[in-house]
Amino acid sequence: MDILFTLEGKKQVKAHMGNHTVLTDQPVMAGGDDAAPAPFSIFLASLGTCAGFYVKAFCDSRGISADGIKITQKHKFNPMSHLIEDIVIDIQVPDSFPEKYKAAIIKAADQCAVKKHLQNPPSIRTIATQL
Repeated sequence: MDILFTLEGKKQVKAHMGNHTVLTDQPVMAGGDDAAPAPFSIFLASLGTCAGFYVKAFCDSRGISADGIKITQKHKFNPMSHLIEDIVIDIQVPDSFPEKYKAAIIKAADQCAVKKHLQNPPSIRTIATQL
């Protein structure tokens, strides 16, 4: 899948993916208008939303209600490297969630393709070509 990116003014960039467009921006303090999430925020959100997809699919396949399930993602930032060094995805289930499925729902969330790619990163090259 190819993704086309267009530069939209000030600090905004749009990602065009098939029938979908995702707008990104930067916070005001970084020169943007804060009209959309920053690209790095979307990158982080892709991990939790991917896990959420697998959690929902797990529940659906077993006839378990996903109502009341929440997923919280926490990040530990290293001030020396300026990188995130630890991410915890917490699947919060209601009291009605069957205890016997807690380990299985974690295993389901761990199937997330975003997580797998972060654990086994692809090579990334940047090139420049003439239009």
